[in-house]
Amino acid sequence: MWWQEAVVYQIYPRSFQDSDGDGIGDLRGITQRLDHLAYLGVDALWLSPIYPSPLADCGYDVSDYCGIDPQFGTMGDFDELVAAAHERGLRLLLDLVPCHTSIEHPWFRQHPDRYIWSPVDGPPNNWVSAFGGPAWSRDEVSGRWYLHSFYPEQPDLNWHNPEVVAAMQDVVRFWLGRGLDGFRLDAIDRLVKDEQLRDDPPASRPFPLPLDPGAARLEMRYSGNRPEAIEALRALREAAGDALLVGELYRPVGEYERWLEVLDLVFAFEFLFSPWEAERLRAAIEPAAELRRAAWVMSNHDFDRLATRVGPENLRAAAVLLLTLPGTAFVYQGDELGLANGPGHEPPFDRAGRDRLRHPMQWDADGGFTSGKPWLPLVDPEARNVADEQADPGSLLNLYRSLIELRRGLGPGFRLLDAEPGVVAFERDGNTVAVNTTAEPRPAPEGKPVLASHEGQGLPPHAALIVRN
Repeated sequence: MWWQEAVVYQIYPRSFQDSDGDGIGDLRGITQRLDHLAYLGVDALWLSPIYPSPLADCGYDVSDYCGIDPQFGTMGDFDELVAAAHERGLRLLLDLVPCHTSIEHPWFRQHPDRYIWSPVDGPPNNWVSAFGGPAWSRDEVSGRWYLHSFYPEQPDLNWHNPEVVAAMQDVVRFWLGRGLDGFRLDAIDRLVKDEQLRDDPPASRPFPLPLDPGAARLEMRYSGNRPEAIEALRALREAAGDALLVGELYRPVGEYERWLEVLDLVFAFEFLFSPWEAERLRAAIEPAAELRRAAWVMSNHDFDRLATRVGPENLRAAAVLLLTLPGTAFVYQGDELGLANGPGHEPPFDRAGRDRLRHPMQWDADGGFTSGKPWLPLVDPEARNVADEQADPGSLLNLYRSLIELRRGLGPGFRLLDAEPGVVAFERDGNTVAVNTTAEPRPAPEGKPVLASHEGQGLPPHAALIVRN
């Protein structure tokens, strides 16, 4: 399969490239910038939602699964993007949001039985929203209470209803018919709920990933993470055929195996959230690597940017680690430049505070994103931008490019190695990768140097080295 050693580049469409001067990125802008992806050498691009939406959750509240939001362009623009990507050998993935719709989706009024409603006048249980507070709200029109695992503007679909299954299969077939190569499936741990709407029990142990404090107090046994979700995803797999399906499964890695019965890849979230400490990284890498189908990722549109999370001094070593692990790697736009979190916006566009993770791409020292006023300000275009970094052979951007080219020859083998304190080391079919997470030098592994993140003897502080044994 094409994706088994692929690098997928995540594009946040509002922030990639604006083609018409309104300050918002769009599909034509993405098409105009595809040569950047070709320069990097990535295999595919994933677009965050481009569907019509009232934007209560920045596009993850979908009001039409088979349309294009006018802010992003037209269906013709999408078709041109698909064709231009394929001409460059790039596959295209879309976000699919199967857990919930916008409350403004026509289904909510025309097909209310496609949603989950309380059988009583009020919340029927103790379920909580991922963003905090009760997961039930009253519909002012009907007076009934409906379930929303996220914002109240995002009512949850009832996947026990065969109409929902058939409708979402049709959505998958629609986009594949337009040349799409796969989907990133949003929030699949919330896809199916207990039909009896039973209370979630108290949490018996800490959850290994960040949660809202209210959600952390409960174990998601009935409000999500249901065994029936595998059958629901099997229906999507039937519609998708051989197209790539990547799951956003916000669960411990030990639970991934059963989901991989129907999905191709699952994001390795424990790796994403691991502190930049060797032992913690090893503990996150080992079980995910054993699955052989972990999608390695170090930042995205929902969580701190890589530069902010690990610190600028560790960016080059982090790039080596991400792009030499076995399997599929995802790169969030701007990480190849070292773009950090920005200031966000006041008042915020996103109530959950994620604006700071979504500032526009920086194409040149003047920005290059738009001829108008950008929807979010650029962070530091004079300090880091594509044009300057392309011209600098030693830049972070060109390190990403070299690593993406190099990873294709590393082979399928993988074995974690014993290493000096603070070093993550592993073998890939005769190549040894060593990543120094500390501020102190460490001995270099034996072998012929293939790629070094930093100049210097041995394994310098905050550095990574690849040698041929």
